[in-house]
Amino acid sequence: MSEAEAEKNQRPQFRNINLNQLIGYRLPLAGFVSILHRISGLLMFLLLPFILFLLDTSLVSETSFEYFRGITSNWLVKLIILALSWAYLHHFCAGIRHLIMDNHIGLDKDSARKSAVGVFAVSLPLALLVALKLFGAF
Repeated sequence: MSEAEAEKNQRPQFRNINLNQLIGYRLPLAGFVSILHRISGLLMFLLLPFILFLLDTSLVSETSFEYFRGITSNWLVKLIILALSWAYLHHFCAGIRHLIMDNHIGLDKDSARKSAVGVFAVSLPLALLVALKLFGAF
């Protein structure tokens, strides 16, 4: 084998990735679901002490409950509640997907894409129902 053929048959070497390469990279849907699963878990973990504090404070008396009820009537607070609800619903659905994949089911590319679509097909309509309830549609 000549030197030119040896260079031609070498595998490409991947060095440091720069930001331009990351911006142009098109992440598959399954990867997008996985990243959102991590983000939603982090969001819930970081806000859990605050949520527990609010729950504890609202259960102290009827007055404190009414105070927090008044706070939650603000549209910005409702958006935060909706974001937390979506985080929980997405994390739950994606967690079930990951548990199934841990049992070596649906690991091929097509099945992973279908299960990622399934996560969105379940979590987004449920989040929409929460949004409708929060903003007074029913």
